[in-house]
Amino acid sequence: MGIKTFATLSDGTKIDAPKPLKKRIKKYRKLSKSLSNKTQGSKRYEKARLRIAKFSYGMLRKHAKLKDTRTDFLHKLSIKIIRENQTIVLEDLFAEHSEGNVSGMVKNRKLSRAISDLGWRQFRTLLEGKAEKYGREFRVISRWEATSQSCSSCGFKGGKLDLSVREWECLNCGAKHDRDINAAINILVAGGQSETLNGRGGKHKTSVKLAAVCVSGALR
Repeated sequence: MGIKTFATLSDGTKIDAPKPLKKRIKKYRKLSKSLSNKTQGSKRYEKARLRIAKFSYGMLRKHAKLKDTRTDFLHKLSIKIIRENQTIVLEDLFAEHSEGNVSGMVKNRKLSRAISDLGWRQFRTLLEGKAEKYGREFRVISRWEATSQSCSSCGFKGGKLDLSVREWECLNCGAKHDRDINAAINILVAGGQSETLNGRGGKHKTSVKLAAVCVSGALR
């Protein structure tokens, strides 16, 4: 799971994140800026003030709709993943005493609104519940696995990557990686479902179709 890309699967599929709340907050800030540029007591100021009041009232009415929009997205995506795969492997960002877990990241002002708006925890709950309902296997690996730092082709650990680095090349085997897709493949391997090339099992076939969700929003 991530902020810009909500989820990245081990087959390379990327699902964009819906951000209905962010769009409305941006509009509200624009209106507030417009009000601050007006002379208090003027007709233009009063007009801008009424515009903000009307927008704020509309926000309250749309709050339930925003929640429904997010929930609908999470339900549709989780059922799609469950229907198309037999095993789902997820990296755990919800462990209570983990540095960089979701609860900790929500305390970061830069990440809190985006994470809360996207509903990461709700998505995991839906996946887990539907996996049980439809007889799928749901696995969770430790967030301490170096999924973003390791080459999914040869296993070489290249070290911590800044979040701004979205693509990188392995210093050992020369393989070029998309950060999130590489991490998703490593999550799949860490979940005991597959092996990669060059000493990590060679070509390995599995009997069922599998999916791993990459958690790229982690601070690592």
